[in-house]
Amino acid sequence: MTNPYRGLLPDLPAYACTNCGHWQRWPAPGPLACPVCADVRNALPEDGFEFVTPAQVEELVEGFCRPTAVDGVTEFGTHPRFGLDSRGWVIESDAGLVGFECAPWYTPDMLARLRRMADAKGGFDVLASSHVHGYGALWQLQQELEPRVVCVGVRDLEWTKAFRVTWPADDELELAPDLTLHRTGGHFPGHSVLHDRRRGVLFCGDSLKVDVDEAGAPVALSAHKAFHAQIPLSHGELREYLTVVGTLDFEAVATPFELVRGVTTDHVVHLVQRLLSGPPDAAPVALEEL
Repeated sequence: MTNPYRGLLPDLPAYACTNCGHWQRWPAPGPLACPVCADVRNALPEDGFEFVTPAQVEELVEGFCRPTAVDGVTEFGTHPRFGLDSRGWVIESDAGLVGFECAPWYTPDMLARLRRMADAKGGFDVLASSHVHGYGALWQLQQELEPRVVCVGVRDLEWTKAFRVTWPADDELELAPDLTLHRTGGHFPGHSVLHDRRRGVLFCGDSLKVDVDEAGAPVALSAHKAFHAQIPLSHGELREYLTVVGTLDFEAVATPFELVRGVTTDHVVHLVQRLLSGPPDAAPVALEEL
């Protein structure tokens, strides 16, 4: 199906910030500052801003694609690290493939792999993200694969100048059978999580920070308004978060950076209840204490 929204964005070159990887379209010779790095929720580059073009990123990184510990979920990423080093999760559903979050860049081999997967699994019709820290090269997938639905929270539209949102999400939206988007707010006003009821996975965005050991097992959890500045969520934000996530059944979580088994609904509920019991705090809490 041809994407009816293609061509509606300004025909401007795309530039990526080397500090965080955020893509923006800007008239040549390029932007002077990155809005994501300038925001309180991210760190500023110590040596000043630098931006690169798609052709330059193609020379800087290689791509990879691999199955995860959860059947039907595939991970896409790049190496060496670029920007925030986000991952793209591709989830099989009864309505075809659903993409959630995106890698910093998609090489020709990665795009070819996605097209083969889409042909074999019923298409690639839905692409969504929790918030701007997980966008990666979302604009590139919209341009190359033309999904019918590109979805982010309606309260976060200010961060989407590099691509066109075709379905702004309110508080809850079913993207595909057993895959439902829920707005948690907190980290960003429109921050949303994707709950996979069938697999028991919460694609949690940055609603959680998971500390893992050398083997990749979870050892601690925390929650933040701003991770780099260690600004905690307010009690009001935590209560709103608990109202949403406390009703979802999961035994694994996927942030924009890793998928981890062994983090459950009970762990997250106990974390939030602990954070509500005293002054706001952004420090990690050992999983064994939850």
